[in-house]
Amino acid sequence: MKEDRKKQVSWMLYDFGNSAFATTMLAAVLPIFYDTMATQGGLADGLATSYWGYANSIAVLIVAILAPILGAISDFSASKMKFLRFFAFMGMIASILLAFTGDGNYLFVAIMFIIGSIGFSGANIFYDAFLPEIAEEKDLDRVSAGGFALGYVGGGILLLINVLMILNPGWFGMADQIVAMKVSFLTVGIWWFVFSIPLLKNIKEEKHVSVKRDKSFLTIGFTRIGSTFKEIKQFKHLLLFLFAFWLYNDGISTIIRMATIYGADIGIGTNDLIVALLITQFVGIPFTFFFGWLASKIAPKKALMMTLFIYLGIVIIGYFMNSALHFYLLAICVGFVQGGSQALSRSIFGRMVPENKTGEFFGFYGISSKFSAVFGPFLFGFVGQITGDSRFGILSLVFFFIAGIILLSFVNIEKGVQAAKKQNN
Repeated sequence: MKEDRKKQVSWMLYDFGNSAFATTMLAAVLPIFYDTMATQGGLADGLATSYWGYANSIAVLIVAILAPILGAISDFSASKMKFLRFFAFMGMIASILLAFTGDGNYLFVAIMFIIGSIGFSGANIFYDAFLPEIAEEKDLDRVSAGGFALGYVGGGILLLINVLMILNPGWFGMADQIVAMKVSFLTVGIWWFVFSIPLLKNIKEEKHVSVKRDKSFLTIGFTRIGSTFKEIKQFKHLLLFLFAFWLYNDGISTIIRMATIYGADIGIGTNDLIVALLITQFVGIPFTFFFGWLASKIAPKKALMMTLFIYLGIVIIGYFMNSALHFYLLAICVGFVQGGSQALSRSIFGRMVPENKTGEFFGFYGISSKFSAVFGPFLFGFVGQITGDSRFGILSLVFFFIAGIILLSFVNIEKGVQAAKKQNN
């Protein structure tokens, strides 16, 4: 029992570390830095918002294509930890290199962001796949929610430090806000590395049998993907949940990735944008635990539905937003539901996955989340570009939440769990 707890804490601490990338890079500082570099480089503000959306789409499209292949290969070769380490180091190094961006070089920022995002998202595929190995079914909601909650704490603490540097660069001996932003990227890579050490040290693969092979891992990966497509059809409610997740997560991912640059585009100041997103982090800590607790009282699906209806309201109100106060209020609302929706999605999916297919099926979970992050930012940027107003871009997200809610209503989690147990037997 003590050893299980040690593994769970080590697993959750990785979220504490890598969430610095989610807060500083995806959500708060890097989008503003990119907008500044784009302005210095002569790119119009409206185009900067659209191009940032396209950069997000390119990054997650690459991960989406790789996800099922990597998941299948990791199961076959018992090498989830090796892949996790490779992608995590990729993200850490890209974060550190962003500290060396030249003035106006928004192309370099976009390239490093894409590489860093591939590392962050790719590592998360294998990180998620360890969840069913370190926690029993009755503990999945608690451990999953604990990971997201610690992620809020870790990402929030470093973001707080970075915000202090950016708002008051002189306190830290820095020349201006641009230098402070560059240093914040450096801290992300270091922070991520330090809090990855417990996971890399304490969690091992459950499967240690060496399997002889006469084909390349690439061939094996594609072969297993084909068989997984056939097998997943047996799990009706798991497949239906994946479609629902793909849709509503499209909206969630786009809000996370585009909120800051959207706020900058409609005239909200840099300081207000960063502070508001810092508030999101710390509001999210208790509410992630709250939704984990609520799931045990009213059922995970009902709790998840509640978060999605709140998101739908956020998108609609976001269309009419025109002041820093509005952005602060919406940031608080996002904090209410962001961690809860993600934690519940992961644990619901984990319930319905056969034990011997964790890496492979979480590869499909990964591809669902990554493909959803492709279309949302792309649609946001495209609608904003053709209409000349990014407000219509955020309004386009209404479709993803409504469609996701409708599909989720048809998912029967209990039947999904029974199907997974039947496969295990």
